[in-house]
Amino acid sequence: MTVNRDDLQPTSGPGFVSAREGRDSGPMVTRDRDEEGRPRQARPRDELGRPLPYGAEGVDPVSEDPLPPLETVRFALELLDRGRPFSAHEVFEARWKDAPGTEHDLWQGLAQLCVGLTHALRGNTIGAGRLLERGNGRLERYAATGGPTYGLDLTEFRTRIHRAAGPA
Repeated sequence: MTVNRDDLQPTSGPGFVSAREGRDSGPMVTRDRDEEGRPRQARPRDELGRPLPYGAEGVDPVSEDPLPPLETVRFALELLDRGRPFSAHEVFEARWKDAPGTEHDLWQGLAQLCVGLTHALRGNTIGAGRLLERGNGRLERYAATGGPTYGLDLTEFRTRIHRAAGPA
C-alpha cells in the first residue's frame, strides 16, 4: 500500500487542528511559576513538606539559594530542632547542588537522611528505610575520604536521625 504525503493530516504547524479544539475543557488551569517561567509550588506546606490548601497557614519556606557550608549545617540543625526535617533536607540539597564534586556525598547523604526521616514521620517506612540506607552509604563513603564535615559529627548526626525515625 502506498501512502501519499498529501493525504496525511499535519500534526503541527499551519493547518494543524487539535482534537481538543472547539471542546469546552472547563476553566484554564494556571500553574505556579517563578519569574523565569519555571514551575514552583506556591501552595503552603506543613512541617513535613506536605502541601496544604491555598490560603492555609503553613511553615515559612526556605530559600532555594545555597548557603555557605557552616551556615548550611547551622540552619539545617535548627530546622531539625524545630521539627522540620523536610526543610532541613531542602537546605542540604541546595548546598549539595552547589558544592564541589568532592563534597557531593556529604551534602547528598545529609539531605537523604533528612528526607528519610520525613518519610518515616509521614508513615512511609519503606521509602524511609531506602533513603536512610542511601544516606548512610554516602556519608560512610564521604567519611572515608577525610573531607571536611564543617563541625558536624557524622556518626552523632546519623544516630540522631535514626533514633527520630524509629524502626524504618
